[in-house]
Amino acid sequence: MPAAAVAADWPGGYWWHWLFYSVAIIGFLLTMVMGAIYLERRGMGRMQSRLGPNRTGPFGLLQPVADAVKVLLKENIVPTAADKIVHFVAPIVAFAPVLMILAVLPIMNGAVLADLNIGILYIVAVSSIGTVGVFMAGWGSGNKYSLLGAMRNVAAVVSYEIPMVLAIVGVVLFAGSLTISDIIAKQDIPFILMQPLGFLLFFAAACAEINRSPFDLFEADQELVAGYMTEYSGMKFAMFYLVEYAEAIAMSAVITTIFLSGWRGPWLPPWLWFILKTFAVFFLMIWTRTTLPRVRIDQLMAFAWKFLFPLAIINLFVTAIQVLAWPDALPWFLIFINFAVMGVLVLIWSKFFRLGWGRVQV
Repeated sequence: MPAAAVAADWPGGYWWHWLFYSVAIIGFLLTMVMGAIYLERRGMGRMQSRLGPNRTGPFGLLQPVADAVKVLLKENIVPTAADKIVHFVAPIVAFAPVLMILAVLPIMNGAVLADLNIGILYIVAVSSIGTVGVFMAGWGSGNKYSLLGAMRNVAAVVSYEIPMVLAIVGVVLFAGSLTISDIIAKQDIPFILMQPLGFLLFFAAACAEINRSPFDLFEADQELVAGYMTEYSGMKFAMFYLVEYAEAIAMSAVITTIFLSGWRGPWLPPWLWFILKTFAVFFLMIWTRTTLPRVRIDQLMAFAWKFLFPLAIINLFVTAIQVLAWPDALPWFLIFINFAVMGVLVLIWSKFFRLGWGRVQV
């Protein structure tokens, strides 16, 4: 049975509601980022047969705090050739969209700053604004490596936004609504089971857009020093470092909401289900980072246009046919059909997916 809904204006009045949720979102994001940094460093340590950070605080829990203090105490250096205003504003522009995304994601039934009737469309729109901040950093730094890293980010977002949106359209067809709360309410069966190919497409596209491995070409140190962050130090570097993990948490929260039934779950409190699912998705990102090698720039583009985009189109047609065939309620046996469709499509498409001199196939 779904948990009782929180009142729309809780804790009472428009301004108190706005103030409480604004502070709560910032506190939630900073806490989740510190947890994500600790989980990634410890998790990667275990996967690489080492301990990871374990000296600062009990079990190394205070290592993210120590890292933050170290970075914040470093000197802030601005290159002579930099556009100082653009260089200063860029981290703020990159960070703002993360808070805007979390503003429409309910952590409990009704516990949300703004339940928009175009919630999922709003997320797609604001999530691209971070790219403007990255490009400002690359342009404003007056460094060719920074500019190249920023241009790679723009190219990736333009390419991967299409399969990502098409994957979301499949969810919208199943839910019959653009409202986030309606999408969660429709997930008596989580959409990751009804839309496994959509989940795969969205996850891959999200990792590419937020610079997660194996698509972390925007700051590939062997090629671009540190990409768009090359000329940043001190607090502004810390801000971009925060943005990287904040974007990963925000995308994990979006995937939790539209594919894993959000806060819904038995026995445990709804907010705890939401946090556990978000960390589970983030752990999948850690796993891929530790397992897969970084792709080349030509592979990054080809993967979007030759693999994800055609599969996203086919997934959309298959979803539309199922919605037309069962307009009232989707039967549970579609789970097996959709998993079979995903397996067959991935296997077949890998036969045609050529990169450079070779062929990548499953």
